Amino acid sequence: MYINIDLPIETEFVEFKSSLSQLDRGIETIAAMLNKHERADIYYGVSDDGKIVGIQKEVGKETIKKIETRISECVKPTIIPSIVIEDYDGAKVIHVSVKGNKKPYSCSGDYRIRVGSSNKKIEPELLGEIFFDSALTSLEATESINQDLTFNMLKYYFAVAGLTINDENFAQNAGLLVKGKYNLLAELLSDSNGASIKVVRFAGNDKLHMVSRNEYGYKCLISSMKEANDYVLSLNETKVDIESALERKETKLFDSHAFEEAWTNACIHNKWIKNVPPAIYIFNNRIEIVSTGGLPYNFSEEDFYSGVSRPINPGLFKIMGQLGFIEQTGHGNLVILEKYGKKAFDLKENHITVTIPFSFEPSMRQIDVNGLSPAHTKVLMAIKENPLFTIKELAVYCHLGTTRISEIIAELKERGNIERRGARKGGYWEVK
Repeated sequence: MYINIDLPIETEFVEFKSSLSQLDRGIETIAAMLNKHERADIYYGVSDDGKIVGIQKEVGKETIKKIETRISECVKPTIIPSIVIEDYDGAKVIHVSVKGNKKPYSCSGDYRIRVGSSNKKIEPELLGEIFFDSALTSLEATESINQDLTFNMLKYYFAVAGLTINDENFAQNAGLLVKGKYNLLAELLSDSNGASIKVVRFAGNDKLHMVSRNEYGYKCLISSMKEANDYVLSLNETKVDIESALERKETKLFDSHAFEEAWTNACIHNKWIKNVPPAIYIFNNRIEIVSTGGLPYNFSEEDFYSGVSRPINPGLFKIMGQLGFIEQTGHGNLVILEKYGKKAFDLKENHITVTIPFSFEPSMRQIDVNGLSPAHTKVLMAIKENPLFTIKELAVYCHLGTTRISEIIAELKERGNIERRGARKGGYWEVK
């Protein structure tokens, strides 16, 4: 009886069993490990402390056949194991290796998940969470109820990023179709949808008294994200301390880069399949960015803090990467960690909250851009994003009436901020 250095150590996806009398217990562990890590390795003939004791009876093809049959009887959905008889100086060890991503998996009708060295029974609510984490219920795999979708804004972002657009195959190439129908990813990125992002400001450090509630949504998710982002950045005032005639110290209310990374991550990794958008809450001493859904079940806190990338919504993640809005390296969490540390993160089973503290007590006045009001700034930024916008399209995009849009356009033209190029129909706006 000895320890073999070629064997792995026990982990959440590797376990030792001393004999085949523990076959069913090992199969239960396989299902639990698949629900957590989508992989499992069970070694029969190895004691808990890693010593090779070997299988004491004759093992061969019949033994492998019996194990395969028992796994097939117990585990659903069906999995195909790799079973190998390994020889360690005459001691036989049976290595069962399995991979599977069709979770949740059950063993004899029972659902469990691997937690440390034990198989924890999954409660109904947790079972639903694992089911939502399945690729079968992803944004890409779920058909949208609304099939009357357009993608003018998304195509505009692709064009700005310098990507070639083929109108005929655009939806297919962008991953917006499932079985020939628009999926939920398509709905999120369409020109009109039901997704709404809220930015709420409170008086004080709790939620007792709400000061304002801004809503950005019912349009291409990328546009809503950018509007909410720009609004919060407009509040990032600067405190100036003049210690002497020669020294001037400027302090920003919060780190813009850290906020933008936190907000982008919240939108991209939100569990949109649950129809709960991310939100931003602004208090007197901090900003909280909240996204729905905790860490994926095959993703640890260590992975999260080390910058490992594991997208909840692979299709959305891919498009945002193509458009240059994100880095596909997990860089965002590292930016926040460097600035604010682990205390900035609150990781729960059903949501993740990132807290950006303020450097000083803010006035909470919006910072005008070049002397423009927030409404004028919103219209100007919209025109900058899409110079082809019509008055009606601007009204929808900016949530303002067409009369108000016309007034703002006239004022922006008079100030020299914009100029019309080309004909009234078919022309475009040029931002100065």
